[in-house]
Amino acid sequence: MALLLLLLLLFLLCGCYSAWAGDPFAYFNWEVSYLTARPLGVAQKVIAINGQFPGPPLNVTTNWNVVVNVRNALDEPLLLTFHGLQQRRTPWQDGVLGTNCPIPPGWNWTYTFQVKDQVGSFFYYPSASPLHRAAGGYGGIVVNNRAVIPIPFPFPDGGDLTLFIGDWYARSHRDLRRSLDAGAPLGAPDGVLVNGLGPYRHNDSIVPPGIVYERINVDPGRTYRLRVHNVGVSASLNFRIQGHSLLLVETEGSYTSQQNYTNMDIHVGQSYSFLVTMDQNASTDYYVVASARFVDPSTVDKLTGVAILHYSNSQGPASGPLPDAPDDQYDTAFSINQARSIRWNVTASGARPNPQGSFHYGDITVTDVYLLQSRPPELIDGQLRSTINGISYIAPSTPLVLAQLFNVPGVYKMDFPNHPMNRLPKVDTSIINGTYKGFMEIIFQNNATTVQSYHLDGYAFFVVGMDYGLWTENSRGTYNKWDGVARSTIQVFPGAWTAVLVFLDNAGIWNLRVENLDSWYLGQELYISVVNPEEDHSANTGLPLPDNTIFCGALSSLQREQSHRFQYSRASRAGEMVSLVLTAWLAATWL
Repeated sequence: MALLLLLLLLFLLCGCYSAWAGDPFAYFNWEVSYLTARPLGVAQKVIAINGQFPGPPLNVTTNWNVVVNVRNALDEPLLLTFHGLQQRRTPWQDGVLGTNCPIPPGWNWTYTFQVKDQVGSFFYYPSASPLHRAAGGYGGIVVNNRAVIPIPFPFPDGGDLTLFIGDWYARSHRDLRRSLDAGAPLGAPDGVLVNGLGPYRHNDSIVPPGIVYERINVDPGRTYRLRVHNVGVSASLNFRIQGHSLLLVETEGSYTSQQNYTNMDIHVGQSYSFLVTMDQNASTDYYVVASARFVDPSTVDKLTGVAILHYSNSQGPASGPLPDAPDDQYDTAFSINQARSIRWNVTASGARPNPQGSFHYGDITVTDVYLLQSRPPELIDGQLRSTINGISYIAPSTPLVLAQLFNVPGVYKMDFPNHPMNRLPKVDTSIINGTYKGFMEIIFQNNATTVQSYHLDGYAFFVVGMDYGLWTENSRGTYNKWDGVARSTIQVFPGAWTAVLVFLDNAGIWNLRVENLDSWYLGQELYISVVNPEEDHSANTGLPLPDNTIFCGALSSLQREQSHRFQYSRASRAGEMVSLVLTAWLAATWL
């Protein structure tokens, strides 16, 4: 009888949940809280996860289902966004204010999503306020290939190493917010961190004593995969390792043509994978450097993060000067040419067996064109704001995704202009009406004075061109229509443009934002609505809203009282069914 019961439960599991039955679940339980740290020698509160800064890794495999239970032990509302993960069929798991109500202090919420058809290097970070990331809370995401799909390079016998680099302020994220609210720029950062730690004391006149630094332990002769993420506030950083070459193999989920670099400019929000072979003499350790680009030369020494690469048989400390950065502190020519050299590996398989290049993006007809222009921050109604096409985004109290699902009127307008308008700038909640399965061309025109990085949730776009000056229709003649790399975050140089193409096959409302945290906080973002008009309940249709949804704004009355307070919120009925099957199996073994 017990055996029959078990077989019945297994049948129900396979029949009712066939969509996920073949894909494993990975469970994570995180508490987000403050931690006192001294990354630059001054005590300050940082955002930690399970007491760790940076936070714990999220290491999964293509198509796995990920369940992350988040307890908010901060004194502010919290969201986490999984930067670069496309959240296919689950746009309400995206973790930005347009998709989710924030998790109140003392509450928990469970993210549940599938890393569908993705591989590569990504990271997560707190996003209820753009400046939360300036206090930490970030961690790495690794999405491994399935065993049946080989990686397009020899397996690194030394394993994986993750490095977080970023500019850092000794002031709190609240102080940074107050500065921007008062109309004052943030000013120069106080340093650059590597894995949440300050610089090695390579120069006694620059680095004070007592700074704890990162030491990366390696074995001679082995090759390591270094996954490097710029998780900073706004600075572009040049990454390099003394005496070692960087073989670029992947960026943000796309395998690249393999090229050796002596250094790489990594702009805020971007991620790269390099293969690094430990082939040098072990007489000394080696410097690992991340230094700020395109800043006042008088601040470069301060804005240089230094870690140590330590061979297991090293015979002494690192010595000599730091490896040189590109000699063009005000000239972006080197950086823009380096960016153009990064190409898609069209013959390699990604998350699927077919080659990445089998998607011939250059042959697809463009259906929508958006020229998005940014300018330096400006006053709008007496407040300092940043804009795209003259509109500074303001988040409504009701997330856009919920407003759309529940037909809440007046929350947003579907009228974002497709080109800069000759009118005064304004604050508004205006979004783009994208065409489902349309092919959108987006041109980012940077008329501001600093390098900007743009990130699009829900998608990877093809980087087809970048150049100086103003974009015109003749600029399309320079587009790379064959092996432009697919990624989710791209830099736009001041006085220049960058063009991308994106296939809108992922239904939802998706955030397009500048990754420079000060400009993001001041309103330099928008959303793209992509509605599947068929709603045919196929694999292209969004899943139903989860039963643990937090409601706010105009939908606050739908919130169950304390339904998420101090308890593990229900991840999915599928997970409950797994537990039921296991319980039945245990019972059957005793009968």
